Amino acid sequence: MGAGKPLVIVGASYAGVQLAASARELGFEERIVLIGDETHAPYQRPPLSKGLLTGKTTVDKLALRGPDFFAQNNIELLLGRRATTLDAVAQTLSLDDGGALGYGWLALMTGARCRPFTLPGAELDGVLNLRTLDDALRIEAAAAALMATGQRACVIGGGFIGLEVAAALRSRGIEVTVIEAQPHLLTRSFPPAMSAYVENAHRRRGIELLTGHAVRALHGEHGRVAAVALEGGRRIDCGLVVLGIGVLPNTELAQQAGIAVENGIVVDMLGRTSAPQVLAAGDVANMALPTASGASNGPARMRLESIQAANDGARAVASLLVGREQPCTAVPWFWSDQFELKFQMAGLPAHDDEVVLRGDMATDRFSVFYLRHGTLVAAHTVNKPAEHMQSRKLIGAHVQLTAAELADESFDLKRVPLPVAAT
Repeated sequence: MGAGKPLVIVGASYAGVQLAASARELGFEERIVLIGDETHAPYQRPPLSKGLLTGKTTVDKLALRGPDFFAQNNIELLLGRRATTLDAVAQTLSLDDGGALGYGWLALMTGARCRPFTLPGAELDGVLNLRTLDDALRIEAAAAALMATGQRACVIGGGFIGLEVAAALRSRGIEVTVIEAQPHLLTRSFPPAMSAYVENAHRRRGIELLTGHAVRALHGEHGRVAAVALEGGRRIDCGLVVLGIGVLPNTELAQQAGIAVENGIVVDMLGRTSAPQVLAAGDVANMALPTASGASNGPARMRLESIQAANDGARAVASLLVGREQPCTAVPWFWSDQFELKFQMAGLPAHDDEVVLRGDMATDRFSVFYLRHGTLVAAHTVNKPAEHMQSRKLIGAHVQLTAAELADESFDLKRVPLPVAAT
């Protein structure tokens, strides 16, 4: 290893681990120190809601990398440690144990935390978030208790995490109520037809959905949650409340150091922040987006909360470290498992894109495409993994298609010609 100052990575989840791995793969020879505030070795997060709560996976299968990966790649893993202060001028990072690290490069992969729930009753036992492995284990234990007592679970928030938790609990036979303040589910992610589909899919599988309802307070008995009180007076008795009200980026280190922050740490497509030698990627990063064909009504930058964005952003950062710059230009994609439904999303649709349905929603196997001035810019699929994969290629190639072609299931998307660079 080199004798210069190390690469210090704050955050030992997807972005941080991917950066360490990619830096080594690309030939980065300096010391690498990876700091994580959890005591668990880096683990996969999607299975927490998609598999662990349903029993499809177990804790021993969650490791993000093999047990020998970090030693074999000369990556120093500091677990249960928290960075407290950053001096971007002196290039030093202070830790909660009183120690300090000098760095040549610093990567802030600090992720996000659950948005605080500030209504009365938030402190009651049985009111849980889902962000970490420990959170998931607490929900799993609470679910087992509900199965024994027959009590109901309430999920506050009808976003992807809330719906995944609701589906997992319902699949275990637990009665579940989902409470969403907006008139429809997933209004920021889906057009009305897709929102309606999701709502119907959950109701058909036994979930009680209360959209357009605001929570007033949580009520408890003997220190434990016993009911959710809604605006308007309705009370829902329950033995567990899971909060799915969104996350906030962990920007404190950057803010304290005077680094530009706006709904996350502001970075370019290589992960560079406003401070020299300080980089960022993952859920905390508000990354500049490539200009897509016809994307004048799309965002110039965005904080993308997905594994794909974390890994792709980390690879871009690694390319910068070794002087072979490869900006992050990959098509954003994301997936969600709810019951037997696999939702896969690619691209970034805008509210005024042309929406094209391919297939029959009633079959639970279909695709929804989004055209902008004749260019395919996004696709949402349900149980259509091949169409999802092809859509990503077509979106990345800025392919021009007609609504009639996309709606015709006999039209073979794989036969659409792609530029050589997009294949």
